[in-house]
Amino acid sequence: MDNPHQNPPCTDVSSSIFSLDHVGEVVLTRTSNGLSWKLVDSSNNDEDKLSCLGLKLVSDNEMEVSFADIYAVNFIGWGLVHEYGLTIAEGSTFGHSSEMYRFTVHAIHKSSTKRSLWTPSVYTFGNKDLEICTAWVNQINGYLNVLAKRPKNLLVFVHPKSGKGHGCRIWEAVAPIFFQAKVRTKVIVTERAGHARDVLASMANRDLSLYDGVIAVGGDGFFNEILNGLLLSRHKAPYPPAPEDSMHPVEGESEFSIHNVERTMLEPCDYNQDESPLLTGSEHVAPQPTNREQHQEFPFPNEMFRFGIIPAGSTDAIVICTTGARDPVTSALHIVLGKRVRLDIAQVVRWKETHASNEEPCIRYAASFAGYGFYGDVITESEKYRWMGPKRYDYAGTKVFLQHKSYEAEVNYVEVESEKGSSIPETDPQVISTGIWCLPRKRGRESCHADCAVCNSKSDGSTNLKGLKWSKSKGRFLSVGAAVISCRNEKAPDGLVADAHLSDGFLHLILVKDCPHPLYLLHLIQLARRGGNPLDFKFVEHHKTPAFTFKSSGKEGVWNVDGEPFLAHKLSAQVFRGLVSLFATGPEA
Repeated sequence: MDNPHQNPPCTDVSSSIFSLDHVGEVVLTRTSNGLSWKLVDSSNNDEDKLSCLGLKLVSDNEMEVSFADIYAVNFIGWGLVHEYGLTIAEGSTFGHSSEMYRFTVHAIHKSSTKRSLWTPSVYTFGNKDLEICTAWVNQINGYLNVLAKRPKNLLVFVHPKSGKGHGCRIWEAVAPIFFQAKVRTKVIVTERAGHARDVLASMANRDLSLYDGVIAVGGDGFFNEILNGLLLSRHKAPYPPAPEDSMHPVEGESEFSIHNVERTMLEPCDYNQDESPLLTGSEHVAPQPTNREQHQEFPFPNEMFRFGIIPAGSTDAIVICTTGARDPVTSALHIVLGKRVRLDIAQVVRWKETHASNEEPCIRYAASFAGYGFYGDVITESEKYRWMGPKRYDYAGTKVFLQHKSYEAEVNYVEVESEKGSSIPETDPQVISTGIWCLPRKRGRESCHADCAVCNSKSDGSTNLKGLKWSKSKGRFLSVGAAVISCRNEKAPDGLVADAHLSDGFLHLILVKDCPHPLYLLHLIQLARRGGNPLDFKFVEHHKTPAFTFKSSGKEGVWNVDGEPFLAHKLSAQVFRGLVSLFATGPEA
């Protein structure tokens, strides 16, 4: 049989008659932004049929698919095309089948009940004329090729022990989507904690530039490892002010704490939130010595290079916030379609690990959250019970809650104009006012969503703290948290801050002051409720800020940074707006 890809015709076709598998004869038409088809004989039942794989194979009598929603068109040669038939028994169908040339159109289908959940749909068209089929395949592929920023080459890291240990199985389930979309992937199954970070940190920029992005098959902690592997040696920016500098701005031309990132101490931390050490992977890539004299720059923000996450972790908050669904197939479809959303990243700088220590600053980047007190204690306690898997977080959380520890600390933060005057005045912890410390105000909240006007406004990704006003909060805290995004997850459906945005250039600083045990329980219950108001308590301060500093009054402190422990007695953090881009769209509104 002739190869249709040899000497492809240049025929420009706009309408042809095809046999659509399991539907019947249709008129296929090229529209201004996609494809549409209509049954020649519309008397057939228009009930949708599903393949054994759960892929949607047929549609209503009339159908339209946008080029933006098509991720693959493939010629599959000569074979059977089944017309619509009547099912006469389970597993058997009465109908007519014919042999002809065929091509498939692979597109996404959005759930009618949950728009953020995407599934692949496959449409098989057939015609006796090889030239007509080839012309349509070439024409559709021509339109797809001009669509901007679809990936061609991706570097994929798979965490084999992520979540419940299904990382490899999840990748194998979605890999066919990348194959169909003709996206080339180099897959590395990590073999130890920090493996992905070491590979990316040591990779020459010229080699990294061969890829359109890097994909993490794992959880939030694994994505954090990959994020830090790329940014620690490549992102050049001034540090935020140290705690002792924040309330005393430096006059003149000097900026706060200007440092060269390359001289920063890189801590050999365990970034993998799920199991450690990792199981031996199928491929070993030994880290090479870091090349510090790379001539080719790899700057951030980087419009063309994107990160992707295929969820396989214990929480997967970043995926839920950026795609709206904790679903590997949905994430894979976002990636092959080249979707893009900008994401704020927090730079966390540790100045001192303990009260008496004296070391170089240590940087960690965070994509979702950094927390102290309750959050740090939970991650520390959970490390003792790794054998329990994801359930260790529930057990550790309950144990830490019952201990009800508070910590003396000082937090300084940059005031934002819209937030001035909105801070809640301090209340004597021994005086319970009307409403048992609860402020009964239900604020109108607008969540971040796809095509969000706030996130789409222009930004150069820089953070300038010079000349801004700082405020201070000092006392005993049950927790200090800084949310980069809303941090939605299955146990906190609205997240820590329901109206947080993906790329607005702000952290949400949440200070929970010492309070009676039952009231803290009420706060946690509100966090677990959809539509709850966990911030509407008098013992909770919420400040929207681009930067903050922290100093513990004790000997040391443990922070939880994207699900990983980070020892810090003195710490500063600032947010970089839209520093990285993800293969995502934001949740459907």
